[in-house]
Amino acid sequence: MEMIKNAEQVPAQAIIMAGGKGTRLLPLTGSMPKPMVPILDKPVLQLIVSSLVRAGVTDIAMTLGYMPERIVSYFGNGRRLGAHITYFVEKTPLGTAGGVKAAEKFIKGTCVVMSGDALTSLNIGDMLRSHARRPALCTMAVKKVKDPSGMGEVEPDGRGGVRAFREKPQIYKTGIVNMGIYVMEKRILDFIPPGVSDFSRDVFPAIVNRINLYQTNCYWSDIGTLTSYYRANMHAARRPELFGLNA
Repeated sequence: MEMIKNAEQVPAQAIIMAGGKGTRLLPLTGSMPKPMVPILDKPVLQLIVSSLVRAGVTDIAMTLGYMPERIVSYFGNGRRLGAHITYFVEKTPLGTAGGVKAAEKFIKGTCVVMSGDALTSLNIGDMLRSHARRPALCTMAVKKVKDPSGMGEVEPDGRGGVRAFREKPQIYKTGIVNMGIYVMEKRILDFIPPGVSDFSRDVFPAIVNRINLYQTNCYWSDIGTLTSYYRANMHAARRPELFGLNA
């Protein structure tokens, strides 16, 4: 079992990857970055920040790329949402793992890493508790979906870990996909090279036996297309309480 000495000593932090341009959401993203598109009346990025705060995670970093000033001017230091926000602006895209590596000086210990442009009702507090009960270098949120095409597939080992990880395979076997939401320990940075790198392609294959799974049936959509964005708004309108929209 992975021994994590700092998991309970240092409050969990979070890094939100919010550099997306969202070209498939044009014309919406012609004047705003993808994480700022509204779900009902709030940017999806705000819903993500609020979900972290509800879980007790208030020390948050954002990695930015496209139109970073729009995000910084809206969120500021994060105080009005009950958070403290630090920004890291990428001059060129560094990939999912590369962006986290570039924020290395921010990370103290346990850190939630997630995308800033997906709508989800995931209970982050419960995922953190799962990570604390079964320590690992990384705990990955996964979900069984009807159509996994274009996603990274996970094959569980039956003991809460990973037998195999396949990034966008031609043939899917399990339908259990990586949601792009992780709880990581700082030591994972040792496996990330400087520069451009991706968790699924460059990091996870090297640590596959040190990853635990957190399987959930929560709502999750990456709102990557106008159709999925419309459906996400419809779902939020029907169940606003899932996303803190009725507060």
